[in-house]
Amino acid sequence: MKKFNVGIIGATGMVGQRFALLLADHPWFTVTALAASSRSAGKTYKEAVGARWAMKDEMPENLKDLMVYDATADIDTVVSKVDFVFCAVDMKKDEILALEEMYAKKECPVISNNSANRKTPDVPMVIPELNSDHIKIIEAQRKRLGTKKGFIAVKSNCSLQSYVPALYPLDEKFGVEKVLVCTYQAISGAGKTFERWPEMIDNVIPYIGGEEEKSECEPLKIWGEIKDGKIVPATSPKFTAQCLRVPVSDGHMAAVFVTFKNKPTEEQIKEVWKNFSGEPQALELPHAPKQFLNYFEEDNMPQTKLNRDLEGGMAISCGRLREDSQYDYKFVCLSHNTLRGAAGGGVLLAELLAAKGYFD
Repeated sequence: MKKFNVGIIGATGMVGQRFALLLADHPWFTVTALAASSRSAGKTYKEAVGARWAMKDEMPENLKDLMVYDATADIDTVVSKVDFVFCAVDMKKDEILALEEMYAKKECPVISNNSANRKTPDVPMVIPELNSDHIKIIEAQRKRLGTKKGFIAVKSNCSLQSYVPALYPLDEKFGVEKVLVCTYQAISGAGKTFERWPEMIDNVIPYIGGEEEKSECEPLKIWGEIKDGKIVPATSPKFTAQCLRVPVSDGHMAAVFVTFKNKPTEEQIKEVWKNFSGEPQALELPHAPKQFLNYFEEDNMPQTKLNRDLEGGMAISCGRLREDSQYDYKFVCLSHNTLRGAAGGGVLLAELLAAKGYFD
Protein backbone atom coordinates (compact mmCIF):
# COMPACT_ATOMS: atom_id res chain seq x y z
CA MET A 1 0.00 0.00 0.00
CA LYS A 2 1.20 3.49 -0.88
CA LYS A 3 2.09 5.68 2.12
CA PHE A 4 0.05 8.85 2.69
CA ASN A 5 0.80 12.05 4.61
CA VAL A 6 -2.15 13.10 6.76
CA GLY A 7 -3.27 15.98 8.93
CA ILE A 8 -5.44 16.15 12.05
CA ILE A 9 -7.74 19.19 12.17
CA GLY A 10 -8.92 19.73 15.74
CA ALA A 11 -5.87 17.89 17.05
CA THR A 12 -6.03 19.27 20.60
CA GLY A 13 -9.52 17.97 21.47
CA MET A 14 -10.33 14.52 22.86
CA VAL A 15 -11.11 12.91 19.49
CA GLY A 16 -8.11 14.68 17.95
CA GLN A 17 -5.94 13.19 20.69
CA ARG A 18 -7.34 9.74 19.94
CA PHE A 19 -6.51 10.27 16.25
CA ALA A 20 -2.96 11.18 17.29
CA LEU A 21 -2.54 7.89 19.17
CA LEU A 22 -4.07 5.75 16.41
CA LEU A 23 -1.97 7.36 13.70
CA ALA A 24 1.35 7.55 15.55
CA ASP A 25 2.54 4.18 14.21
CA HIS A 26 0.07 3.58 11.39
CA PRO A 27 1.46 1.39 8.58
CA TRP A 28 -0.11 3.50 5.80
CA PHE A 29 -0.55 7.01 7.23
CA THR A 30 2.07 9.46 8.56
CA VAL A 31 0.97 12.58 10.46
CA THR A 32 2.68 15.59 8.90
CA ALA A 33 0.37 18.42 9.99
CA LEU A 34 -1.66 19.31 13.08
CA ALA A 35 -4.18 22.14 13.23
CA ALA A 36 -6.56 23.59 15.80
CA SER A 37 -7.96 26.99 16.82
CA SER A 38 -6.02 30.23 16.71
CA ARG A 39 -5.38 29.83 20.46
CA SER A 40 -3.16 26.82 19.77
CA ALA A 41 -1.53 28.03 16.56
CA GLY A 42 2.22 28.59 16.70
CA LYS A 43 2.73 26.25 19.66
CA THR A 44 4.10 22.75 19.65
CA TYR A 45 1.51 20.00 20.06
CA LYS A 46 2.77 19.33 23.59
CA GLU A 47 2.47 23.02 24.50
CA ALA A 48 -0.94 23.43 22.86
CA VAL A 49 -2.52 20.47 24.65
CA GLY A 50 -0.73 20.92 27.96
CA ALA A 51 -2.68 19.56 30.93
CA ARG A 52 -5.69 18.80 28.71
CA TRP A 53 -4.19 15.51 27.45
CA ALA A 54 -7.02 13.11 28.30
CA MET A 55 -5.72 9.77 27.01
CA LYS A 56 -4.43 6.97 29.23
CA ASP A 57 -1.45 6.45 26.92
CA GLU A 58 1.27 9.08 26.65
CA MET A 59 1.32 11.61 23.81
CA PRO A 60 3.28 10.08 20.90
CA GLU A 61 6.91 11.21 20.95
CA ASN A 62 6.95 11.83 17.20
CA LEU A 63 4.10 14.36 17.49
CA LYS A 64 5.06 16.30 20.61
CA ASP A 65 7.22 18.85 18.79
CA LEU A 66 5.09 19.23 15.66
CA MET A 67 3.94 22.83 15.22
CA VAL A 68 0.18 23.36 15.44
CA TYR A 69 -1.35 25.46 12.64
CA ASP A 70 -4.49 27.57 12.61
CA ALA A 71 -7.10 25.33 10.98
CA THR A 72 -8.57 28.23 9.00
CA ALA A 73 -5.88 30.87 8.55
CA ASP A 74 -3.14 28.35 7.70
CA ILE A 75 -5.21 26.13 5.43
CA ASP A 76 -2.87 26.51 2.44
CA THR A 77 0.12 25.45 4.53
CA VAL A 78 -1.72 22.44 5.94
CA VAL A 79 -2.96 21.34 2.50
CA SER A 80 0.57 21.59 1.08
CA LYS A 81 1.82 19.08 3.65
CA VAL A 82 -0.83 16.34 3.39
CA ASP A 83 -2.67 13.96 1.08
CA PHE A 84 -5.85 14.20 3.19
CA VAL A 85 -7.03 15.28 6.65
CA PHE A 86 -9.04 13.94 9.55
CA CYS A 87 -11.39 16.57 10.96
CA ALA A 88 -12.62 16.63 14.57
CA VAL A 89 -13.17 20.29 15.36
CA ASP A 90 -15.29 21.90 18.07
CA MET A 91 -17.07 24.65 16.12
CA LYS A 92 -20.58 25.74 15.18
CA LYS A 93 -22.27 23.66 12.50
CA ASP A 94 -22.17 26.35 9.81
CA GLU A 95 -18.49 26.97 10.53
CA ILE A 96 -17.71 23.26 10.20
CA LEU A 97 -19.63 23.05 6.91
CA ALA A 98 -17.61 25.96 5.54
CA LEU A 99 -14.29 24.64 6.85
CA GLU A 100 -14.67 21.11 5.51
CA GLU A 101 -15.81 22.33 2.11
CA MET A 102 -12.91 24.78 2.02
CA TYR A 103 -10.42 21.93 2.47
CA ALA A 104 -12.22 19.74 -0.08
CA LYS A 105 -12.24 22.55 -2.68
CA LYS A 106 -8.49 22.90 -2.21
CA GLU A 107 -8.27 19.28 -3.42
CA CYS A 108 -7.71 17.92 0.10
CA PRO A 109 -10.04 15.01 1.01
CA VAL A 110 -11.66 15.31 4.44
CA ILE A 111 -12.51 12.35 6.69
CA SER A 112 -14.84 13.96 9.19
CA ASN A 113 -15.79 13.00 12.71
CA ASN A 114 -18.24 15.92 12.87
CA SER A 115 -22.01 15.77 12.43
CA ALA A 116 -22.33 18.87 10.22
CA ASN A 117 -22.18 17.07 6.84
CA ARG A 118 -23.99 13.87 7.81
CA LYS A 119 -27.24 15.07 6.24
CA THR A 120 -25.56 16.38 3.06
CA PRO A 121 -27.09 14.14 0.34
CA ASP A 122 -23.86 13.52 -1.61
CA VAL A 123 -21.58 13.06 1.42
CA PRO A 124 -21.21 9.36 2.28
CA MET A 125 -21.79 8.50 5.95
CA VAL A 126 -20.15 5.14 6.31
CA ILE A 127 -19.80 2.30 8.77
CA PRO A 128 -17.29 0.40 6.60
CA GLU A 129 -18.60 -3.12 7.32
CA LEU A 130 -22.18 -2.11 6.47
CA ASN A 131 -22.48 0.40 3.64
CA SER A 132 -19.06 0.63 2.02
CA ASP A 133 -20.77 0.93 -1.38
CA HIS A 134 -21.90 4.47 -0.43
CA ILE A 135 -18.39 5.79 -1.12
CA LYS A 136 -19.33 5.67 -4.82
CA ILE A 137 -21.30 8.90 -4.23
CA ILE A 138 -17.95 10.72 -4.01
CA GLU A 139 -17.90 10.96 -7.81
CA ALA A 140 -21.13 12.99 -7.77
CA GLN A 141 -19.91 15.12 -4.86
CA ARG A 142 -16.72 15.99 -6.73
CA LYS A 143 -18.80 17.19 -9.67
CA ARG A 144 -20.78 19.47 -7.35
CA LEU A 145 -17.65 20.83 -5.68
CA GLY A 146 -15.75 21.15 -8.96
CA THR A 147 -12.85 19.07 -7.65
CA LYS A 148 -10.74 16.27 -9.05
CA LYS A 149 -9.41 14.89 -5.78
CA GLY A 150 -11.14 16.75 -2.93
CA PHE A 151 -14.24 15.38 -1.19
CA ILE A 152 -15.82 14.94 2.26
CA ALA A 153 -16.68 11.58 3.84
CA VAL A 154 -18.08 11.21 7.37
CA LYS A 155 -18.56 8.53 9.98
CA SER A 156 -21.89 8.21 11.74
CA ASN A 157 -22.78 9.24 15.28
CA CYS A 158 -20.80 7.35 17.92
CA SER A 159 -23.82 5.80 19.65
CA LEU A 160 -25.03 4.19 16.40
CA GLN A 161 -21.87 2.08 16.27
CA SER A 162 -23.11 -0.10 19.12
CA TYR A 163 -26.54 -1.19 17.84
CA VAL A 164 -26.75 -0.51 14.09
CA PRO A 165 -24.04 -3.08 13.20
CA ALA A 166 -26.02 -5.75 15.04
CA LEU A 167 -29.30 -4.85 13.29
CA TYR A 168 -28.04 -4.32 9.74
CA PRO A 169 -27.25 -7.97 8.87
CA LEU A 170 -30.45 -9.12 10.60
CA ASP A 171 -32.46 -6.81 8.35
CA GLU A 172 -30.84 -8.36 5.27
CA LYS A 173 -31.92 -11.83 6.41
CA PHE A 174 -35.22 -11.34 8.21
CA GLY A 175 -36.42 -7.76 7.61
CA VAL A 176 -36.37 -5.37 10.57
CA GLU A 177 -39.68 -3.49 10.99
CA LYS A 178 -39.22 -1.36 14.10
CA VAL A 179 -36.59 -0.68 16.72
CA LEU A 180 -36.67 0.90 20.17
CA VAL A 181 -33.21 1.72 21.52
CA CYS A 182 -32.03 3.21 24.80
CA THR A 183 -28.38 4.26 24.83
CA TYR A 184 -26.19 4.66 27.91
CA GLN A 185 -23.37 6.91 26.80
CA ALA A 186 -19.94 7.57 28.29
CA ILE A 187 -18.76 11.02 29.28
CA SER A 188 -15.91 10.95 26.75
CA GLY A 189 -18.65 11.29 24.15
CA ALA A 190 -19.00 14.84 25.43
CA GLY A 191 -15.22 15.32 25.31
CA LYS A 192 -15.01 15.11 29.10
CA THR A 193 -13.17 13.25 31.83
CA PHE A 194 -14.32 12.85 35.43
CA GLU A 195 -11.66 15.38 36.48
CA ARG A 196 -13.19 17.96 34.16
CA TRP A 197 -16.81 16.96 34.81
CA PRO A 198 -17.14 16.06 38.51
CA GLU A 199 -20.93 16.58 38.33
CA MET A 200 -21.13 13.26 36.45
CA ILE A 201 -19.74 11.23 39.34
CA ASP A 202 -22.59 9.20 40.90
CA ASN A 203 -24.99 10.76 38.41
CA VAL A 204 -27.07 10.03 35.29
CA ILE A 205 -28.34 12.78 32.96
CA PRO A 206 -31.38 11.72 30.87
CA TYR A 207 -30.68 14.14 28.04
CA ILE A 208 -27.94 14.56 25.41
CA GLY A 209 -28.62 17.44 23.05
CA GLY A 210 -29.46 16.31 19.50
CA GLU A 211 -28.55 12.70 20.21
CA GLU A 212 -32.01 11.17 19.98
CA GLU A 213 -32.70 12.77 16.59
CA LYS A 214 -29.37 11.43 15.28
CA SER A 215 -30.10 7.98 16.68
CA GLU A 216 -33.46 7.88 14.90
CA CYS A 217 -32.50 9.51 11.58
CA GLU A 218 -28.89 8.56 10.80
CA PRO A 219 -29.53 4.80 10.55
CA LEU A 220 -31.90 5.50 7.66
CA LYS A 221 -29.10 7.11 5.67
CA ILE A 222 -26.90 4.08 6.32
CA TRP A 223 -29.78 1.91 5.03
CA GLY A 224 -30.29 4.28 2.08
CA GLU A 225 -29.39 3.92 -1.58
CA ILE A 226 -27.71 6.07 -4.22
CA LYS A 227 -30.11 7.62 -6.74
CA ASP A 228 -29.45 10.48 -9.18
CA GLY A 229 -26.27 11.64 -7.45
CA LYS A 230 -27.71 11.57 -3.92
CA ILE A 231 -28.01 9.13 -1.06
CA VAL A 232 -31.75 8.71 -0.51
CA PRO A 233 -32.47 7.61 3.08
CA ALA A 234 -34.53 4.47 3.59
CA THR A 235 -38.04 4.77 5.04
CA SER A 236 -37.62 1.70 7.24
CA PRO A 237 -36.85 0.29 9.75
CA LYS A 238 -38.62 2.69 12.10
CA PHE A 239 -36.44 3.85 15.00
CA THR A 240 -37.28 5.49 18.29
CA ALA A 241 -34.55 6.33 20.79
CA GLN A 242 -33.82 7.63 24.27
CA CYS A 243 -30.25 8.63 25.15
CA LEU A 244 -28.75 8.96 28.63
CA ARG A 245 -25.35 10.14 29.84
CA VAL A 246 -23.96 7.73 32.44
CA PRO A 247 -20.91 7.87 34.75
CA VAL A 248 -18.60 5.79 32.55
CA SER A 249 -15.30 7.04 31.10
CA ASP A 250 -15.49 5.22 27.71
CA GLY A 251 -18.00 2.92 26.05
CA HIS A 252 -21.56 3.37 24.80
CA MET A 253 -24.07 0.63 25.61
CA ALA A 254 -27.46 0.18 23.95
CA ALA A 255 -30.56 -1.73 25.04
CA VAL A 256 -32.30 -2.76 21.83
CA PHE A 257 -35.88 -3.97 21.22
CA VAL A 258 -36.66 -5.18 17.70
CA THR A 259 -39.59 -6.54 15.66
CA PHE A 260 -39.00 -8.46 12.42
CA LYS A 261 -41.04 -9.05 9.27
CA ASN A 262 -40.02 -12.71 9.45
CA LYS A 263 -39.20 -13.60 13.04
CA PRO A 264 -36.00 -15.67 13.32
CA THR A 265 -35.00 -18.01 16.12
CA GLU A 266 -32.43 -16.99 18.72
CA GLU A 267 -29.94 -19.40 17.18
CA GLN A 268 -30.47 -17.92 13.72
CA ILE A 269 -29.71 -14.42 15.07
CA LYS A 270 -26.55 -15.60 16.81
CA GLU A 271 -25.44 -17.42 13.66
CA VAL A 272 -25.86 -14.25 11.56
CA TRP A 273 -23.81 -12.24 14.04
CA LYS A 274 -21.08 -14.88 14.20
CA ASN A 275 -20.69 -15.12 10.42
CA PHE A 276 -21.12 -11.47 9.49
CA SER A 277 -18.17 -9.55 8.09
CA GLY A 278 -17.69 -6.76 5.58
CA GLU A 279 -15.26 -5.26 3.15
CA PRO A 280 -12.76 -4.20 5.86
CA GLN A 281 -12.33 -7.85 6.83
CA ALA A 282 -12.10 -9.00 3.20
CA LEU A 283 -9.46 -6.33 2.49
CA GLU A 284 -7.67 -7.03 5.80
CA LEU A 285 -7.54 -3.32 6.61
CA PRO A 286 -5.15 -2.48 9.49
CA HIS A 287 -7.89 -1.45 11.94
CA ALA A 288 -10.53 -4.01 10.90
CA PRO A 289 -11.51 -6.36 13.73
CA LYS A 290 -11.20 -10.00 12.76
CA GLN A 291 -14.50 -10.84 14.48
CA PHE A 292 -16.74 -7.80 14.04
CA LEU A 293 -19.80 -8.91 16.08
CA ASN A 294 -19.13 -10.89 19.26
CA TYR A 295 -21.90 -12.58 21.25
CA PHE A 296 -21.51 -13.32 24.98
CA GLU A 297 -23.67 -16.10 26.43
CA GLU A 298 -23.26 -15.02 30.08
CA ASP A 299 -26.28 -13.20 31.57
CA ASN A 300 -24.12 -10.36 32.92
CA MET A 301 -22.18 -9.67 29.71
CA PRO A 302 -21.03 -7.64 27.90
CA GLN A 303 -19.74 -5.18 30.48
CA THR A 304 -18.37 -1.77 29.59
CA LYS A 305 -15.17 -1.99 31.62
CA LEU A 306 -14.39 -5.54 30.51
CA ASN A 307 -15.32 -5.48 26.84
CA ARG A 308 -15.03 -1.96 25.39
CA ASP A 309 -11.42 -2.59 24.27
CA LEU A 310 -12.22 -5.80 22.38
CA GLU A 311 -9.99 -6.04 19.28
CA GLY A 312 -8.42 -2.66 19.95
CA GLY A 313 -11.83 -1.12 20.64
CA MET A 314 -12.98 -1.79 17.07
CA ALA A 315 -15.26 -4.81 17.66
CA ILE A 316 -18.91 -4.80 18.78
CA SER A 317 -20.05 -6.81 21.81
CA CYS A 318 -23.58 -8.24 22.00
CA GLY A 319 -25.42 -10.13 24.73
CA ARG A 320 -28.65 -10.89 26.62
CA LEU A 321 -30.60 -11.91 23.52
CA ARG A 322 -34.09 -13.09 24.49
CA GLU A 323 -37.71 -12.89 23.41
CA ASP A 324 -39.75 -9.87 24.49
CA SER A 325 -43.42 -9.54 25.42
CA GLN A 326 -44.06 -6.52 23.15
CA TYR A 327 -41.30 -6.76 20.53
CA ASP A 328 -39.92 -9.97 19.01
CA TYR A 329 -36.55 -9.79 20.75
CA LYS A 330 -34.39 -7.65 23.01
CA PHE A 331 -30.62 -7.58 23.48
CA VAL A 332 -27.77 -5.29 24.48
CA CYS A 333 -24.76 -4.05 22.51
CA LEU A 334 -21.55 -2.23 23.43
CA SER A 335 -18.95 -0.28 21.48
CA HIS A 336 -15.98 1.90 22.38
CA ASN A 337 -17.20 5.39 21.56
CA THR A 338 -13.86 7.16 20.93
CA LEU A 339 -12.38 4.19 19.04
CA ARG A 340 -14.99 2.41 16.90
CA GLY A 341 -17.41 5.29 17.46
CA ALA A 342 -15.10 8.18 16.66
CA ALA A 343 -11.43 8.28 15.70
CA GLY A 344 -11.06 4.55 15.08
CA GLY A 345 -14.11 4.54 12.84
CA GLY A 346 -12.63 7.49 10.95
CA VAL A 347 -9.28 5.76 10.51
CA LEU A 348 -11.00 2.57 9.28
CA LEU A 349 -13.01 4.64 6.78
CA ALA A 350 -9.79 6.27 5.57
CA GLU A 351 -8.19 2.84 5.19
CA LEU A 352 -11.14 1.72 3.07
CA LEU A 353 -10.89 4.82 0.88
CA ALA A 354 -7.12 4.36 0.53
CA ALA A 355 -7.54 0.72 -0.49
CA LYS A 356 -10.12 1.80 -3.07
CA GLY A 357 -7.82 4.47 -4.56
CA TYR A 358 -9.75 7.59 -3.48
CA PHE A 359 -6.61 9.40 -2.28
CA ASP A 360 -4.51 8.68 -5.38
